[in-house]
Amino acid sequence: MYVTGKRKGIAALFLLVILTAGMAFPALAAETEAAEYVPSMYATFWALVPPIVAIGLALITKEVYSSLFLGILVGGLFYSNFSFEGTVLHVLEDGIVSVLSDSYNVGILVFLVILGAMVSLMNRAGGSAAFGRWAGERIKSRVGAQLATIALGVLIFIDDYFNCLTVGSVMRPVTDKNQISRAKLAYLIDATAAPVCIIAPISSWAAAVTGFVEGEDGLSLFIRAIPYNFYALLTIVMMIAIAVMNFDYGPMKLHEDNARKGDLYTTPDRPYASAEALDSAGAGSVKDLLIPIVSLIICCVAGMLYTGGFFSGTDFVTAFSNSDASVGLALGSMFAMVITVFLYVVRKVLSFGDCMDCIPEGFKAMVPAILILTFAWTLKAMTDSLGASEYVAALIKSSSEGIVNLLPAIIFVVGCLLAFATGTSWGTFGILIPIVVDAFSQTNPTLMTIAISACMAGAVCGDHCSPISDTTIMASAGAQCNHVNHVSTQLPYAISVAAISFLAYIVAGFVQTAWIALPVGIILMLAFLVVVKRGYGEKSS
Repeated sequence: MYVTGKRKGIAALFLLVILTAGMAFPALAAETEAAEYVPSMYATFWALVPPIVAIGLALITKEVYSSLFLGILVGGLFYSNFSFEGTVLHVLEDGIVSVLSDSYNVGILVFLVILGAMVSLMNRAGGSAAFGRWAGERIKSRVGAQLATIALGVLIFIDDYFNCLTVGSVMRPVTDKNQISRAKLAYLIDATAAPVCIIAPISSWAAAVTGFVEGEDGLSLFIRAIPYNFYALLTIVMMIAIAVMNFDYGPMKLHEDNARKGDLYTTPDRPYASAEALDSAGAGSVKDLLIPIVSLIICCVAGMLYTGGFFSGTDFVTAFSNSDASVGLALGSMFAMVITVFLYVVRKVLSFGDCMDCIPEGFKAMVPAILILTFAWTLKAMTDSLGASEYVAALIKSSSEGIVNLLPAIIFVVGCLLAFATGTSWGTFGILIPIVVDAFSQTNPTLMTIAISACMAGAVCGDHCSPISDTTIMASAGAQCNHVNHVSTQLPYAISVAAISFLAYIVAGFVQTAWIALPVGIILMLAFLVVVKRGYGEKSS
């Protein structure tokens, strides 16, 4: 009886194990199948169609929100093989919810909201108006206002997000007073953001690039690549030349002509009107703008160094290279806002209640930028899930043989197109730089440096042009300019510099020295602007 009972117990246990395994294996199989799911359009040209749809519709319809959403929807349809349920789940779970759950993205949004609140505080305190009056007494021309904006943008080279919003809040009163259109201000902000950060050794961008260069001294390679970063250097040359020569072309000319007549916007859309409504000629002085801005710079730099371990004994360069820009900027802006509120309350410029009222107002002012950023991140998630990176990487590898001297120019074009389609520079670095290092590190170190610089320049160029780039969105927010206006007016300028940079990379691929290729690029840039100015002058007359 005991043996029989024991056998029954063993049999029951064995049956339980089989039943449990039977229930578990389908679940494990389902999980494995879900993990291994690859869409039929993966790593094909179709992976680039969603951003092409979004960008094309935005430029045609002048309506950015619906255009981005339709691009996201196309990506979801392609991923799910046109399944309704799969499309909805992919767009919502793997797209919008996923990007808003990412800690880096949330840190950027926090930084954006706090900066919006700080701008609202400075406006209500009268600091912006006071600075505008002070600068107006010293900057009395359109040329001077543009050069001052460029100079400030070059000085704030730590991070492109920080650059966009800080330069915008400081220089907007000055450019408004000198009748410079918001579209032109947005261009100057955008052109001194990523293009300046990518040639600054101490910046979040330098840290990102050095992280992608495995097996090499990333920082020294970054420094050697600076003279070959033709797009960034020629963009600075173009900004200064256009300001000094005092002319514009393309859609920007219409905006600037209208600004001279008193209309800074050209189009009726005022996406940041709520922030402007809070501008007041309060009792504030210039220090009520300068102290918050200086506090912001110091606190943000300290925050980035903190995340890199500087205060735990790491050296300055290593700490900056290892910093987390998202957390560092969020920490720095938070402390800067506390300092600003304390300054205003102690000096009785604003009451504590007024300061608290500025926080939701600043948040509301940044809602357009936050919404566009969220959609842009979601669109990037769609292209990633479709294997856009793998498609471009395979394309580069298959076409790199037999055209060694032309490779820097080709990499520049591919970087432009990839960053334009995905809206990300850093993602483009991550795809192209490892390929270049593998191809040239053992054969031609000089050409490797030129090609890496072409990767960086192409990524910045595409990022500069793209309507779905976070930096482009931030520049629109910093200038309080309609986003589509900013993109459409900036595009001819960016394409002009890109075309001349392409020619400079062809020269660099053969001569392999910046001392020849860079002067050639600068001469071509200036010659192009002289020809364009004469052409527009004849049309005007």
